[in-house]
Amino acid sequence: MKNLLLTTAIALTFAMPAFAAGTHDGGHDAVKADSHGADGHSENHAEMMMIGMPGDASKVDRTINVIMVETDDGAMLLEGDDLTFKSGETIRFVIENRGEQEHEFVLDTVERNAEHKIEMAKMAMEHDDPNRITLDAGATGEVIWTFANDGTFEAACLMPGHYESGMFRAVAVGDQAMKASMTMAAADVQVAQAEVEYTKGKVTKVDAKGGKVTIDHGPLLNLDMPAMKMVFRADEAMISKLSEGQEIEFVAEPVKGKLTVTQLK
Repeated sequence: MKNLLLTTAIALTFAMPAFAAGTHDGGHDAVKADSHGADGHSENHAEMMMIGMPGDASKVDRTINVIMVETDDGAMLLEGDDLTFKSGETIRFVIENRGEQEHEFVLDTVERNAEHKIEMAKMAMEHDDPNRITLDAGATGEVIWTFANDGTFEAACLMPGHYESGMFRAVAVGDQAMKASMTMAAADVQVAQAEVEYTKGKVTKVDAKGGKVTIDHGPLLNLDMPAMKMVFRADEAMISKLSEGQEIEFVAEPVKGKLTVTQLK
C-alpha cells in the first residue's frame, strides 16, 4: 500500500509542472494576441483607423496650418488651410489655439467623432491618441498624419459645447471634396429636422447690441451636451423676449456654425 501511494505521488509530481506549463503558454499567447490598453482600445488602434495612421516626420509631403478661434458672437471655429488631400499623403498639421479656452484637434470619421463627443459629454476624459492633440489657450502643436483611404472624414474639437459652436471641418481625401460639402450640409438639415427638445435654463446676461444671451441651462438633449453656462446667439426678435434672471425653456441649434436660440416655449 505504501509503495502504491509513493508511486502515485511521484507521478503527480512530474505531471503537474507539465500541465501548468501548457496552461500558461496557451493562455498567455491568447491574451497577447488580443491585448488592449487601459481604455479598452487595441494598442494597434491607430494603424487600423479608416482615416489612416501616424505619419513619419521625415516623409512629410506638406504642411497644413489650422487655427482655432473664438468669435465675439460665441462661435468656435477651425480656420486655416484647405483640408483636401490625396490618399497616401503625409501631412504635418500645425495647429494654433488663438482662443481663450482649451481646445482639441481630432482627425477621425464623422461617425467615430460623434461617438466620442457623446462619451466626453458624459465624463471627463483624457486621451493620448496620435490622431488628436489638446491645446491650452495660446498654445501651438503638431499632428503628423498619413491618409490611407479615400473618403470624407472630419477634423473637430469634441469638448462639450465646442463642436456645437462650430468647431469642426470636413476632411476630404481623394476626389471627395464635393462629397464632403454635401455631407456637412446634410448634417445641418438633419439637425433642423430633429424632434424639438426644450431645455430649461436661466438667463444670466443679455447683450442686445451683440445679439448674444448667456444661459445657465440643463442638458441640451438634441445636441448631446451636458448642463453648463454658455453664450448663445439670438436674433433681435428673440432678444426682445429675454431678460436677465428670467427662467426659460428653449431650443438651441447650430445656425451657420453658431449655437443659436431658435425657439422659446
